[in-house]
Amino acid sequence: MKAVMLEVPEDLLAERRRLGADRWDEMWDGVLHMVPAPSGPHQRFATRLMMVLFPIAEAKGLVGSHETELYRPAVGRADYRIPDLVFARPEHSTERGVEGRAELAVEIRSPGDETYDKLPFYGEMEVQELLVVDPKTCAVELFTLAGGVLRAGALRSEALGVSFATVDGPALRVAWAGGAADVHGGTAPIS
Repeated sequence: MKAVMLEVPEDLLAERRRLGADRWDEMWDGVLHMVPAPSGPHQRFATRLMMVLFPIAEAKGLVGSHETELYRPAVGRADYRIPDLVFARPEHSTERGVEGRAELAVEIRSPGDETYDKLPFYGEMEVQELLVVDPKTCAVELFTLAGGVLRAGALRSEALGVSFATVDGPALRVAWAGGAADVHGGTAPIS
């Protein structure tokens, strides 16, 4: 269920901070989006995918992190999104998160989420690639930046030098020169 509050009571915001419920909140051009915590299967899938992608990204000199704020530079905390995983060059990684450009951001779908609504923001921030994955079916899309717009295309990340495919299991197959790993949906392990 979506809800709109024209003014959010300070006691509600304080309670969310106290409980840590604000950890996934996003600020969209000054408008607070209160996002629910990811489910257990969502978190496990994200962790397994990070375990596969992190060493590949690190070998390419990228900084990888999960649930890290990606900011519009020079506007403080007024405009940011939180992709599930993000890989950026060191010069774009700061103490608070990623400032603008990322080489690859990953959005893992949740029921009723705003993944596709974030595409224009990611394009404006010059996110080079956006991977969108359904953690249950492992259906996958890869959007690539072209002319300031992220467009769906081939399932090959130039940033990481890997390709993606949905295989039986269901699983997300990540393949690179000399190797491959299947990241299963649900509670199955990496194979």
